[in-house]
Amino acid sequence: MRLFHISHTDLDGYGCQLLTQEVFKEGYFLNANYGLEVKLSIETTLSKIKEHLDEEVLLLISDLNLTMNESKDLHNAVNELNEAGAKINLQLLDHHATGEKCANKYEWYYLDTTRCATKIVYDYLVKEYDAFKESNWIESLVNAINAVDIWLDHESKNFEFGKVLMRMVSRAQEINSVLFANENRAYRIALLKEASRFIDEPHGHIKLDDAIHFMKKAYLALSDTEVDTIDNLSAKHLVHSLESKKEELTVMYKGHKGLLTYTLGSISIPANAFLKANKEYDFFIDVNKRGNVSFRADGKVNVAVLAEKMAKGGGHPNASGAKLLDFVETINYDDVKQFMQERLKRCE
Repeated sequence: MRLFHISHTDLDGYGCQLLTQEVFKEGYFLNANYGLEVKLSIETTLSKIKEHLDEEVLLLISDLNLTMNESKDLHNAVNELNEAGAKINLQLLDHHATGEKCANKYEWYYLDTTRCATKIVYDYLVKEYDAFKESNWIESLVNAINAVDIWLDHESKNFEFGKVLMRMVSRAQEINSVLFANENRAYRIALLKEASRFIDEPHGHIKLDDAIHFMKKAYLALSDTEVDTIDNLSAKHLVHSLESKKEELTVMYKGHKGLLTYTLGSISIPANAFLKANKEYDFFIDVNKRGNVSFRADGKVNVAVLAEKMAKGGGHPNASGAKLLDFVETINYDDVKQFMQERLKRCE
């Protein structure tokens, strides 16, 4: 069975995916917040499922409550695919009370407000897949997430440990969660696994709190011998990640190669580092979800002129900005690349 798993963007959401990765090992994973991200994530996942219509599929949604319209659209889309020969098992596991009407209407929509989503997914995997028989650390981690997510027993060690886990995951922002979604998810899940070794130690929550900084540095370092500040390690890790994907991030302008990123933010340092390390690239562009564009260059392309042509922006020859009023927010980088490449072509 092939897994497709959409989950929330918090401790509970990533906890669910840690569990499914332990059972399925491979799968297609997305994380979404509410609103547009949920709709786009479902559409993207269904599109990916269509590439595997000859396989049995588990489409799992966790820690996200759908609206009635979202539930209806998903239900109809899955039924249509199954009627055409697909073998999709749809299951939503959630604990938000706002999903009660949907849960009452659709049997695939499971709701239990007494457990966090991680705990619900854990119990589901134990029941359906006989999972975690030799993984005691997983149950302890699940109990800590459950304690803090639904605010249980404020005096318990699980609650205090869960508080540290929640902050650790929410602040694990060293790897961009949009441009490098898979890498970001792997980073957060790796931190959760590493954190589990402190759970049963005396004052484990304090020991974990002390260790988080070093856990992050160890993950971000490109080698076991690399010693540096976390800011420098993060910057080097980012440049390495950009280089590993540079072909798919490449855009062209007047014969010049540029790198296009989405929602990277604060690009001055990484853009400069990337352009210095990759001499075949002459400019660097980052777009955020609201259509704000940052341009950087190294003297070969006047990005002030480019920003003015593209959207009446401006700035300096090597550092400029603009605002694209017709940009539409998306979670799909390919949509951003197509939009920006067309704009660059118009500017030539």
